Amino acid sequence: MSNKGPFLLDEASDASFPPAELALREPDGLLAIGGDLSPLRLLNAYAGGIFPWFSDGQPLLWWSPDPRMVFRTNSVHLSSRFRRALRASSWRIRADTAFSEVMQACAHAPRPGQDGTWITDDMHRAYVELHRLGYAHSVEVFDEEQLVGGIYGVAIGRMFFGESMFSRRSGGSKVALAALARTLNDWGWPLIDAQVENPHLMRMGAEHLPRADFLREMRRLVQQPAEVGTWTGRFGELSAQFLAESATA
Repeated sequence: MSNKGPFLLDEASDASFPPAELALREPDGLLAIGGDLSPLRLLNAYAGGIFPWFSDGQPLLWWSPDPRMVFRTNSVHLSSRFRRALRASSWRIRADTAFSEVMQACAHAPRPGQDGTWITDDMHRAYVELHRLGYAHSVEVFDEEQLVGGIYGVAIGRMFFGESMFSRRSGGSKVALAALARTLNDWGWPLIDAQVENPHLMRMGAEHLPRADFLREMRRLVQQPAEVGTWTGRFGELSAQFLAESATA
């Protein structure tokens, strides 16, 4: 191995990673290749500021971009126009009641400039197992009992690592993200990892953090005590109307 990524990982190793600081600036913070998607490997990755991102037919690729896209949980914006529309909405927001369906919807959501999905069958199985273990969570938006939007990610300590979100109705992903941010802020979780730049996320208040700053904040947060397990009861149920009244404009 060189002293700079990408590093080669062995499935038979101890599931550890090199420090994220060694990731290449180009392309986009590639740190390592290979390994597996075991729960221990995934948890070690996120706790180190690293995430997997690869397509079918590629080896496992592990990334730590510089800069990092993040949300402050008290700074997710919904436009005034969108908030007015939500005041007449009957949508309800819950957590961890449809995790697998949220992942499947994210995998099949059309995205500009993207052919296919990085949410492979292996990824789906791996994150469903993390969900079973109490580390992966989804926030779901329902119109009656129809799933119209959602987001999923991984929680370690008091840090949430967002993975993907989707909308089946206009604004469904915005509502899921805003509800997640509001709830995490109430719980004392200040930061959501959004990984890489996206114009849609920027319009909702995402900001860039230099990787060194992100790693410093993230490493402190993953060490803080937090419950592991389902969020369904703790999250409760929110209404879109409540979110419209309480969200940041």
